[in-house]
Amino acid sequence: MAGKKEEKEAAAAGRASRVPGEGGGGGGGGVAAWALLLSFFGALAALVLLGARDVFFHYEENRCSMTYMFEYPEYLKIQLPRKISRRYPAYELYLYGEGNYAEENRKQPLRGIPILFLPGNAGSYKQVRSLGSIALRKAEDVDFKFHFDVFSVNFNEELVALYGGSLQRQTRFVHECIKVILKLYKVGERNCTDLFYSHGSSAMSFVIGVKRNFLLPLEIPPSDFYAVVNDNWIRKAQELKNLTTLSVAGGFRDYQVRSGLAFLPRSSHQSTALSVVSSAVPRVWASTDHLSIVWCKELILATVRAFFDLIDEKTKQISEDPQKRSLVLNHHFLRHPAKLFEEKPALIVELIGLHILQFVVRVFVSLLEQESTGKYFTFALSSHRTSYTHVYCQNSMLDTNSWIYGCINSTSYKCLQGVDLTWKAELLPTVKTVTLKLQDYPSLTHLVIHVPAVNGNKFTVDCEFFDEASRTVQLPVTQLFSLGLSSSKIVLNSTGLFHSVQLQHFGQIYQAFKISIESRCQSLKERKPSIYRLHIPWSHEDTLTLSQVPSSSEISAKLHIAQPKNDTALPLLNIYSSSDCQYEVTVRTSFLQVLGQVIRFHGGALPVYIISNILLAYGKQLRSLISTGQCTDFVSALAKAAKPYKVEPVVNALTFLYGIWDSLYLPELDTVTLSNQHQWFPLVSLILFLFGTGIAYWGGILFISSIRLLSSLQLALTRPPWTAIGQQFYDTKKVINLHSNARTELSALNTSTNNLELFGTNNLQQNSSYSKREMGKRCESMDFLSEAEKPSLIMTAPDNMADSLNMHFSIISLLTWIVLLSCPSLIYWVKNIRYHRRLDPDPCRSVAFIIVALLGILMNASTSKVKSRCGPVIQIGLASGRHGSRPFFVLMQKSQTVS
Repeated sequence: MAGKKEEKEAAAAGRASRVPGEGGGGGGGGVAAWALLLSFFGALAALVLLGARDVFFHYEENRCSMTYMFEYPEYLKIQLPRKISRRYPAYELYLYGEGNYAEENRKQPLRGIPILFLPGNAGSYKQVRSLGSIALRKAEDVDFKFHFDVFSVNFNEELVALYGGSLQRQTRFVHECIKVILKLYKVGERNCTDLFYSHGSSAMSFVIGVKRNFLLPLEIPPSDFYAVVNDNWIRKAQELKNLTTLSVAGGFRDYQVRSGLAFLPRSSHQSTALSVVSSAVPRVWASTDHLSIVWCKELILATVRAFFDLIDEKTKQISEDPQKRSLVLNHHFLRHPAKLFEEKPALIVELIGLHILQFVVRVFVSLLEQESTGKYFTFALSSHRTSYTHVYCQNSMLDTNSWIYGCINSTSYKCLQGVDLTWKAELLPTVKTVTLKLQDYPSLTHLVIHVPAVNGNKFTVDCEFFDEASRTVQLPVTQLFSLGLSSSKIVLNSTGLFHSVQLQHFGQIYQAFKISIESRCQSLKERKPSIYRLHIPWSHEDTLTLSQVPSSSEISAKLHIAQPKNDTALPLLNIYSSSDCQYEVTVRTSFLQVLGQVIRFHGGALPVYIISNILLAYGKQLRSLISTGQCTDFVSALAKAAKPYKVEPVVNALTFLYGIWDSLYLPELDTVTLSNQHQWFPLVSLILFLFGTGIAYWGGILFISSIRLLSSLQLALTRPPWTAIGQQFYDTKKVINLHSNARTELSALNTSTNNLELFGTNNLQQNSSYSKREMGKRCESMDFLSEAEKPSLIMTAPDNMADSLNMHFSIISLLTWIVLLSCPSLIYWVKNIRYHRRLDPDPCRSVAFIIVALLGILMNASTSKVKSRCGPVIQIGLASGRHGSRPFFVLMQKSQTVS
């Protein structure tokens, strides 16, 4: 009796372990293996979370100032033709104004220069108010000699980031808006300047037929639409060579659209396309998030200054000269010389009337505080050309006057005529600097520094001659797999005002480093902050950091754009320092930021690898069911089936056979696209597969736990009426019912193996392939079974139920991820249902037909049809009566082939 009792308990425990969420490891070795698997997959999921944390939370603080209106903003709705309003009922066109200017706008025709602002994803037409208000204040400063009429399109805050099908409709509407805007002016040509934000640039990029010559997109996002636009721009570069385009990205603060996607394609015929990150824009020097980029005061000021400098005073319109437009954009967005823009500056100046002091020293430092008259300080270049290669000067007076010259006509005591070298200078946050290579200026005899009357203002001027080789050092970065445990260090022993550190082997997007800079100074006197500038030569994504000295600072080094294959330039860490300070630079790999780069660039491919893992687990369940007659649970199947070598060869083969793939008119492979953008590296697919395994594993555990909780509630509460809403809800309900059945069966069997009165549900009735009459006939066959066969027969029924539950769980997990990937289009459709009752085009239509049909077959299939033909198969049925439902079990010999 004791032996039989132990066998019953063991069998019950075995059945319980096959129901998701029930049972345990089954022994010391099983518990250890289970704990090891939990730790491994937990570590993978933790790495994904750490990478996501770096993307979404690890960035610099917002250093943008808020833009405020001086008067109450008003938006004048522009009346569109009835045909256009009827065709695009959700879209509108507005003109921005404030105060008296808004009243004057109601009197048409308009007299200003039109600017068209296009909002992006979920953007409002009212986001134009920062630009419009500052442009109005700037016009008041010049007594309305020039002014801009700022228009804004209302796209009804469409979620174009979730559904790109509306981009074509927006494109056509913008085309019509430009025609309407130009009709608001007197007869004559008007150039429409286009300013667009985020996905608004997609609509504008296709409007090629309308006359315009200047485009300013803020943060271009990714999509197939943009791939087509970029391809057209490259192919039509010759036609668009007079089109000037500037793209400004937000940097690492913008986690919605990574900055690399905002860089415009360039060709040999199109040299007027400029892409820059806001952290590299002069007078901005700050990363912006996806929303603050439209109200960041520093960036809006730079934009408005550029707009006014683009005006041709003769025509009072945006200049038609592409060279001037490029000069203006370079002046305001790339390299600002701390001077007001001049198209043709006077380079030769007369240096007469001020006192001149001559110096022959290598280093000149002057602290000026109470000079009432201006002075010129001259340095003879002939005595320094043999010993030094460069001269460097910096000035802490941040005015817009000329301050450094090269003498070309001099006497023994005076310099009579000079070349204005201020245009070679560069504005930095605390100083304006200039670095000249002496070899490039052989005709200059002296270097002249002009110090104006300061009137009590305190500032410093520092100059030094130096040899480039002594100030430039090379520092190899650490390996990727050093995980921050090792470091690369260099000490800058030479004292001076400027140092340059070349970072070797740094050019891939998956690399990320922490650079520590420690400064030590000989005295404790007050000094201006040092400036650390990370310069990336192949893209305009520089970052600047201010640091008090002496101190220790840490900056992050990671890329938005990978180094092109034909580019050999090295990233530079430029240190603008004090003359009596020494610096120690340490570079170590930041493992967390490396994870962040992987998620930032390749996170969009993670769902593919998650679904791949779910399919591998489902395949393992099928093989187990066919070979052993039992279906393992999802978590165990995933742990056994998640092997990278089952996926990696397929990815590599598809990449190799890309020509065949393309001939089938299938979507372009992600690996090919990323490879063309220099963003694909050998281990990325393996890393993403492991990340997908960790997410699928823990997602399965959480899903099993939720199903168990819901089944417990169903058993405890009265069953409410239910209506099926969609395939997802239907299948989830089915799995919950099945889980409830399995737990009820196990409870009944553990109580008594001779008890045939077991709980059943309507779900089993749906799975049965027999009619009630056939069930009754089959039930009579139970009388012919011996007493020894009945307990084994009864114990097999819950096994079948557990098998069905395990299979259904895998299917519902797969369906859940497919539904999540389709949710963006659903959200867009719900938001715009009052304007458009159907999505055109619908990206999920063909997929839905296939998926719903296949899942309908799989969810209603019986696991017994898949079992091995060896041995009997148990078919589960349900007999319904007046007093409820009870299951019965029929033994059948399987004669049909295994499906």
